Amino acid sequence: MISTVHEDENDRGRTRYALTETGNGHAWGVCAEAEGLFGEPRRGTYELFGWVDEGAELRGWAGSRVWLVPDDEALDAWLLEDAESVGQFPGADSLVLTGVDDYEGPPEGHTGPVRVHDGHRWLGSCRAFTRVLPPEQATLPLVLRGLAQSDQLRTALMKGTRRSLDLEEAAFEILDDQGEPLTDRLLWARVSAWRPSSYGTDLIDLELDGKFFTPVPEYARPIWERWLAGPPDIHGAWALLDTRGRGAWLDLVRERACRRAHRDRPARHAYELDGRHITDEPGLYLALGEAMNGPGGYFGGCLAALNDCLLGGTFGYAAPATLLWRDAATVREHLSETLTPDGQPYNLFAEILDVLGEGGMNVTLA
Repeated sequence: MISTVHEDENDRGRTRYALTETGNGHAWGVCAEAEGLFGEPRRGTYELFGWVDEGAELRGWAGSRVWLVPDDEALDAWLLEDAESVGQFPGADSLVLTGVDDYEGPPEGHTGPVRVHDGHRWLGSCRAFTRVLPPEQATLPLVLRGLAQSDQLRTALMKGTRRSLDLEEAAFEILDDQGEPLTDRLLWARVSAWRPSSYGTDLIDLELDGKFFTPVPEYARPIWERWLAGPPDIHGAWALLDTRGRGAWLDLVRERACRRAHRDRPARHAYELDGRHITDEPGLYLALGEAMNGPGGYFGGCLAALNDCLLGGTFGYAAPATLLWRDAATVREHLSETLTPDGQPYNLFAEILDVLGEGGMNVTLA
């Protein structure tokens, strides 16, 4: 079934989405409703032969970022995002692991031993692996309901040729209920069908080929719906989410922040961080973002991004400043023992303190 973001009659007429041509920046059209935004992204599937657990049995969700590290140290580790496992089949020594690997894959020609970790602990190892080609999946179109089309789009549809219906690279821009930019998704916009819309005169329902669009994972739908209603107005609205959900929340925090600038506070400002819920890496950056810029605030999503924010200019910070980090024992417990992509141990908490210190932030742990 095609997923619909909003079906409430009151939403009709509100501009929520815009399809914009990335080269010239003109809008192909705007609409209030879209179908096909949520779904299951295409995933890579690996069968790991001779699997040996190094901790708890690996079944179900395995982690936001799971690294496969070849035994040959000359080869780079590769990443599976949002990894899941069905576990080991009875009587078999192999384990099936799936994840999004659009941007990284195994070193060319390598099928030998690998060791697997989730950034915090080693999960297991195998003697060999193979990438399983998944069955061909039908892709659902991205349907823009009640689209008010631009003159350029109207001309392209009237021509109706294969070339004119290939709108090339476009940004699918998404606004919240206040009309503020929330995020966007890049896609190759190829028109597969269009028809008059029941939403109003001169409006159309435009279908774009789903093969060229990566849907938002279904598990993130409740988080998106929360943000589509507007940014949070209280601290810690993310605190009860699991790591997977916090990662989706952090993605929206980061993407929204990239669309707006913050006026820097004067130097020597005193900040306070609530560390009670920092039990994972997304929670660390969510708590830090709120300490610096209030509910739903952003201040980095990795060490490099944190360093950029400390440089000032658009992220609400000017050095020097002070930070009172409350309940620091929680983050020390959960993020002092972490692993680099190639499996080397490091202390993320200590790294964060070093980056903050180098950026002119005097941190007091409480």
